[in-house]
Amino acid sequence: QVQPVESGGGSVQAGGSLRLSCAASGYTTNNRCTGWFRVAPGKERELVAYIYDGAGGPLTYYDDSVKGRFTISQDHAKNTVYLEMTSLKPEDTAMYYCAADGRFGLRTCYDYKGWGQGTQVTVSS
Repeated sequence: QVQPVESGGGSVQAGGSLRLSCAASGYTTNNRCTGWFRVAPGKERELVAYIYDGAGGPLTYYDDSVKGRFTISQDHAKNTVYLEMTSLKPEDTAMYYCAADGRFGLRTCYDYKGWGQGTQVTVSS
């Protein structure tokens, strides 16, 4: 079981950028998934993006609401996954959670084993 730690959240104005980090010491991303989820006030948890560290290279997925604005990436040397967020909108305001050690099958990531405590992102208009 892995316990990822998120960082990089904060408050920005609409149109601004933030870079979230997800670090998981002692955990290898090889052949596993790492995902970013968010929970906005009064809403259910939503998948934002994931990255599958496959042998043939990383596979990424983005929710339509963030596609073209957010980028998920990984740094093997630091064993860290990032979520680069640009052109932020007020509707992006949420608590963002990193989920690590997910399975990959049927062309999707699922069954994440470790969840972080979250980092708050607030975007003002």
